[in-house]
Amino acid sequence: PLGGLDDLRAGRVRFIDDAQARIKEDYLRSLRFFRFHAWYGDATGGLDADALAAISANLDGLDRLSGERVGSEITRLLAAPDPAPALAAMGHAGVLARILPGANSRALAVLIHAEDGEAADPMRRLAALGGQDLARRLRLSRKQDRSLAVLRDNITSTASVAAMAYRIGAQAARDITMLQAALLDRELPRDFRQQADMGAAQVFPVKAADLMEKFEGEALGQLLKELETRWIHSDFELTRSQLLT
Repeated sequence: PLGGLDDLRAGRVRFIDDAQARIKEDYLRSLRFFRFHAWYGDATGGLDADALAAISANLDGLDRLSGERVGSEITRLLAAPDPAPALAAMGHAGVLARILPGANSRALAVLIHAEDGEAADPMRRLAALGGQDLARRLRLSRKQDRSLAVLRDNITSTASVAAMAYRIGAQAARDITMLQAALLDRELPRDFRQQADMGAAQVFPVKAADLMEKFEGEALGQLLKELETRWIHSDFELTRSQLLT
């Protein structure tokens, strides 16, 4: 009834009638425009110019939105197969800086390319965007906040993929490796997925009981930590006997 079939066939996302009027009815529609384009729009055709102009003219309205509503839209947008063009357009329109101060979509396209074969993860992609106080601004759940913190805290790590996976798990190690390639201009190791699985499967061969005859308390804990570090640096090759010797 609204004459939208041609738009549907062309993958063209537009507001109904007057874009500014629709936005002023609910400012969340500015964010939904980008989400709908990421999921349903034709990336090669660009975004509707009238919509972008109306969104840019109504940025103040975004300040009225609750963190829960903004967070829901952003995480759903980031779950799209390739949200990079939509996020870039959000940056040019002034939306990204308004809802996520300090965020930058520059590395997102590189990350999407590095993700080849990985399931879309909004927290991994949010880590690539950066920004200030994301948990509060987007009202992230505790689980999402913890996941995001692990990624952001380890982006500058120089540990091997296997060593990271041993410490924080295979998926987190894969995510960090992809983020490092996107944000720090590092080469993506060809076998990083296999290295992550290998590291996560490792079990430290020395137990506290192996050392308790000669060590106890703080000295015991320190020695266990030193032996574990030595074992990790050996690419997990040192045996229990070699470590104890």
